Amino acid sequence: MNRIPPAIVILGQNSLQIAKKISAHFPGSQIYGLIDRTDDTDINFSNFGETLRELFATETPIISICAAGIIIRTLAPLLSDKRAEPPVLAVAEDGSAVVPLLGGLHGVNDLAREIAAALGVQPAITTTGDIRFRTALLSPPQGYYLANPENAKTFISNLLAGAKVRLEGAASWVSESNLPIAPDAQLTIRVTEKAIAPTPDCLVYHPQIAAVALANLSNVQPEIALFCVQELLAKTNLAAASVAGFFALKHEMGNPALEAVSQYFKVPVRFFNLSELVELDSIEFIENKAAQIALTAAGANSQLIECDRTLSLNCAIALAAQPLNASGIGISRGKLAIVGTGPGGAQWMSPEVKEILREATDWVGYKFYLDLAGTLREGQKRHDSDNREEIDRARFALDLAASGKSVAVVSSGDPGIFAMAAAVFEAIDFDAKPEWQGIDIRVAPGISAMQAAAAAIGAPLGHDFCVISLSDILKPWEVIEQRIAAAAAADLVMAFYNPISKQRIWQLGKAIEILLQSRDAKTPVILGRNLGRPGQSVRVCTLGEFQPQDADMRTLVIVGSSQTRIIPRKYGDVWVYTPRRYDK
Repeated sequence: MNRIPPAIVILGQNSLQIAKKISAHFPGSQIYGLIDRTDDTDINFSNFGETLRELFATETPIISICAAGIIIRTLAPLLSDKRAEPPVLAVAEDGSAVVPLLGGLHGVNDLAREIAAALGVQPAITTTGDIRFRTALLSPPQGYYLANPENAKTFISNLLAGAKVRLEGAASWVSESNLPIAPDAQLTIRVTEKAIAPTPDCLVYHPQIAAVALANLSNVQPEIALFCVQELLAKTNLAAASVAGFFALKHEMGNPALEAVSQYFKVPVRFFNLSELVELDSIEFIENKAAQIALTAAGANSQLIECDRTLSLNCAIALAAQPLNASGIGISRGKLAIVGTGPGGAQWMSPEVKEILREATDWVGYKFYLDLAGTLREGQKRHDSDNREEIDRARFALDLAASGKSVAVVSSGDPGIFAMAAAVFEAIDFDAKPEWQGIDIRVAPGISAMQAAAAAIGAPLGHDFCVISLSDILKPWEVIEQRIAAAAAADLVMAFYNPISKQRIWQLGKAIEILLQSRDAKTPVILGRNLGRPGQSVRVCTLGEFQPQDADMRTLVIVGSSQTRIIPRKYGDVWVYTPRRYDK
């Protein structure tokens, strides 16, 4: 099971350097900074207590760079179930101390060791068992699952009191520890993939060595696939916790049945190309794709223990010689997120977009927009392209995602407004590549340029409005003229994108002519330029004063309706708004 990335919480700017050093060690982690006291963080918060308690309630590991006492007092009201506590650690502002506080059952000491190693210090681990036995029985290493944690406290207490333990099965983290191992001991540590009933004097650990393969899933309902897997595990007496992952051929990517079993067992699904499968010598299994997939996933010296056909579903289980890290086998289901960074810098990005950008393996976009998105973390790749290559960029991103990558296609503003979201779906619609069908595609909205311009000057979009691009590259100018005239006749506030460029210098002037045929020359016009970026300006003039040279490609133009009003401000500026009530 993959570890949840931690939240790194800081209260002041002095802690940011240590926070970034820790964050670099944990892909997907996010830095939370107290608003008005920190800059350049992933997420801002205003209430430390509420933020910490919310993270704790969602079982997010917490690394707080502050005094331990603050954390203890903040989380004390929530402490009721030791088994549900996520790892919580305090780190000194200068990185000189790493103190695990909560989450002993979820690897807090191991997390403390990793952080301390990254900072070059010793962790302040106080758990007696960890210190004396050089292992954590309550939180076994990745690849092992403790079946009966409710018995562990008494078990460890008996060991600390002098009892000895015998080991049944193989696990180097146990045999190489300082545990008092003896062949005739009354206490037992049993390492087995089998589903057995634990007892108070026996801790049972399940190694994740089972690779479960599914094939021929096209017409199988998710509930049927889940039932078949459960039946197969029962038939082989395998513990569910021994399943390391589910495996299938690449053309099954995105199949709801695979998603259902993955979510139920909380392990990943990974995919192979047909050419990657091992060849089988057994006549019984030679035409069985599930058997080939399972043995390929389980690797060298693995053993096929079951192969079953139920209806059209083909299912097989192979056991590996050692616990499997499924995330390193085959490829994952490709992800493609089309994100909007807002009109400017990081302060305009939603938490969802920041999270997607941090977790993506690849960023794809126009160079200027990628620059606005921020810096890459270690291991990420950036793919720049020209701003006029939207469809080619979309195809490239889709092919990248189909290869198992997690791709973020970056737009400024909102990706669904004259931007990359439509380009991606156009490519899918017209190219219809089968390998794109299994990609997990999502659109993450951003603050649009028209919203940013409107917010900077008041509320000009407070009543009905429309949005029109003046670019005639992808649609005839005659259509644009008709839409401007129709919107003007309907008395809608209008937001104009792409008003002018070096190649298109006359369209904006023509749009002004059309508007003046039916709209008063005193109609307010708002010109928002470089919104959210250095050099931002928001200017108000009237339609009669407005000239094409007042705008460029970085300008968003809003033309008011007959109802739009200007409110003079005390020191010379103005507010512009369109009333919610319409009086004609």
